[in-house]
Amino acid sequence: MSGADHATRPIEARPPLPPIVWVLSVIAICVAVGFGIVAPALPIFARTFGVGVTAAGLVISMFAAMRMVSAFGVGRIVDRIGARTVLGTGLVIVAVSSALAGLAQSYLQLLLLRGAGGVGSAMFSVAAASVLANRIPSAVRGRAMSVWSGSFLLGGVLGPVIGGPLTAISLRAPFFFYAGTLAVAAVVAFAALPRVPRTIGTTENDAAAIEGIREAWRLPQFRVALVGSLSQGWATATRSALVPLFITEALLLSEAWGGYALAIAAAVNAVLLLPMGRFSDDRGRLPVVFLGGTIGMLGMAALAAPPAMWLMVAAMALLGAGGAAQAVGPSAIMGDVAQGRRGSVIATYQVTGDVGTMIGPIVAGGLADLFGFSAGFAATAVLCAIAAAAALPYIRSELRPGAAGTVSEADGTVAS
Repeated sequence: MSGADHATRPIEARPPLPPIVWVLSVIAICVAVGFGIVAPALPIFARTFGVGVTAAGLVISMFAAMRMVSAFGVGRIVDRIGARTVLGTGLVIVAVSSALAGLAQSYLQLLLLRGAGGVGSAMFSVAAASVLANRIPSAVRGRAMSVWSGSFLLGGVLGPVIGGPLTAISLRAPFFFYAGTLAVAAVVAFAALPRVPRTIGTTENDAAAIEGIREAWRLPQFRVALVGSLSQGWATATRSALVPLFITEALLLSEAWGGYALAIAAAVNAVLLLPMGRFSDDRGRLPVVFLGGTIGMLGMAALAAPPAMWLMVAAMALLGAGGAAQAVGPSAIMGDVAQGRRGSVIATYQVTGDVGTMIGPIVAGGLADLFGFSAGFAATAVLCAIAAAAALPYIRSELRPGAAGTVSEADGTVAS
């Protein structure tokens, strides 16, 4: 289909989102609220055991590292016993480990318990992505991913509001509250999610049922999605890590402005998530990936320019818009490609995003230390540009996913 035909093709009425999307969204809100409560207290709590700043940071890194290490094993478990069981069990593991972390009597206990929580988090996230990939029709998958991402965003906003008073009461209290929200999420998962069949051999595309990461890697869209996932994780983590420092040290504003700046990005992100999901379903995933990379590049480039208040505000709005597209486009492609393929496909996508989240602030922060904030933001802008460039060659050949539902193994395009 030519680009002109694609542009003029009428859009059918949008089908409603399946109920399972809303169930997963409730679970996501519970998880994100709890995490938003415990995250600010975690490094401070670690310091009460007499360790340094680096060791306190390691408690956070341990959680992410164990998520990455266990993701591929979790993918195989999902293939064997089904997503609902793995998802609910993962939530229980994080809940129990968080409650025990609140009772920790030493730094080593806290570190090991956070590592166990990382394993449970991998179980939850890979299984949830498997449900979204295999139980959501392609025609609404972009909207489903946007609602899913928006639920985490909503929970992340609510969490710190509750967490501040709790931390003032006790540094241990947030861990118990987090365990409680996770317990609620686990009850919802076991009670409301259907018994999802094993991933293998249960999807629209039966031919993909025995395939894994090698077969998915041959599809250009999947490679684009991985670059987009890496870019999203890198850019989001770098924004959170560097912008508050940039505001106080380069713009010479108060610490409160760091929160205001991140709130601007979060607000724009929240407003645009659902429209980006609809656009992804109606016009294609790759244009959304291209938009996300391009807008993210412009936002980071604005931060890399000579410091100015108006540029910072404009940059945060751009990063919020780019973040919405980056959250929807790559994840919707992952869902299209992962239909019925082994859990290693979803695990690879998750790990790629985690890698970006882990190394982005380190690389950008190191460049900022050596050459100034502009260097860190510029490097991130380059990565966003690479994500946009990766999508560009395939945009014209992509049909509207809402009219498709399968991915061609020959060239990776959505096939009608």
